[in-house]
Amino acid sequence: MNTAWAQRREDLLSDCIVSPDVFNQMVDRLGEFVMPYQRALETEAGQRNVHLYLQGLLSHLPGKNAEDIATLVDVERQVIQEFIGNAPWDHRPLVTVLVGQVAHQLGEPNGIIAFDPSSFPKRGTHSVGVKRQWCSHRGKIDNCQVGVFMGYVSSQEHALLDFRLSLPEEWVRDEPRRQECHVPKEVRYQTRHEQCLEMLDEWGEQVPHSWVTGDDELGRHSRFRHDLRERGERYVLGVPCNTTIRDLEALLPEYSGRGRRPKAPWQSVTDWRQSLPADAWRHLTVRDGEKGPVDIEMVRRRVQTRIERKRTGPEEWLVVTRCFLADDRTLEPKASPDATDQDARYRHHYYLTITTSRRRMGARSHSRSHRCRNWHGSSRRVPALKRVSNEARVKWAWTSTRVCRRTSLADLGRLASPHGAVPDGGVVLDR
Repeated sequence: MNTAWAQRREDLLSDCIVSPDVFNQMVDRLGEFVMPYQRALETEAGQRNVHLYLQGLLSHLPGKNAEDIATLVDVERQVIQEFIGNAPWDHRPLVTVLVGQVAHQLGEPNGIIAFDPSSFPKRGTHSVGVKRQWCSHRGKIDNCQVGVFMGYVSSQEHALLDFRLSLPEEWVRDEPRRQECHVPKEVRYQTRHEQCLEMLDEWGEQVPHSWVTGDDELGRHSRFRHDLRERGERYVLGVPCNTTIRDLEALLPEYSGRGRRPKAPWQSVTDWRQSLPADAWRHLTVRDGEKGPVDIEMVRRRVQTRIERKRTGPEEWLVVTRCFLADDRTLEPKASPDATDQDARYRHHYYLTITTSRRRMGARSHSRSHRCRNWHGSSRRVPALKRVSNEARVKWAWTSTRVCRRTSLADLGRLASPHGAVPDGGVVLDR
């Protein structure tokens, strides 16, 4: 090796050495952060083991499984394994503490609640809730678990609030598998949008927000959008590219005076988008990104969609965004096979948002080392990993980041003001 280069490398490496004293304040802050969660645990064993477990999560260990963490903190493997997997303690008080902290430190009237069903690929068949289903992490049908996450986004930061493990219907009916994975008897089958509504009903009043967002896995269900409207929520929800719509702003033939008045035809959003003139698109700079400004082009139109039994739904705004295929932000995982479409130049995303706001009375101010096969472990380990990320301001782990990071959802919510108008002359989403 060249002598000059070797000396230069040594100089660079010496500049990378960080004194441990730099992290003293961070450790103290982390200790203060953990204390409310420790007090929320009812048992003495739980209060003691939470510190041991966090030491392992924040350590240098390459594989942070129960055995490696137990070796690091010098306890029996069963101590950590029982604490995470089978010990009889309730994790819900920890979520209550977390929601309170997020509302106090990050809460803003214009905040956004983001729902995101995310998948966790699995190889075997013994982990609770695992089955062959659409795996957004891999972009295909594969063996995986699915969790439904509820996040919060404000102008200050973003954080996880709560989550539910999606238990497939065949698991609910299979009593031997339920017993093997310690699924509580009271757990019943719920669709993913039912789980989102359950979390919204539980925490929505405590967290100030103006918008609810989600990808097309949620937005494709007209009942979910109806339930949000009934709760007085404003939403921006993705819809698949084959959604059937009627353009309420299309030019209609002149009425002859006899029979029914003519209406715009029903067509898919893809066909409608392809018929748009080139000057229909409006260029917007959404925010500053890590590699420069995040730019999109957008068009919106007042539409109706079909709901159950081919009935006509209420008026909604259809919002279509597009970005260049060369943009690496378009390589994000897809929530479903028909979540987006693309042509030779652009990838398109489709969303529906409410046209009127019926607010309620009163203002509302990863790897194999992380696997948990049973119900209790899955309900505890994932939130614990996320809480550490919240305090350390690390981006959300696994694929649950995508709702709050992608332009197509959270940024659309940011573009809307409390009264529905976009600052600085942007697109009006609500009137």
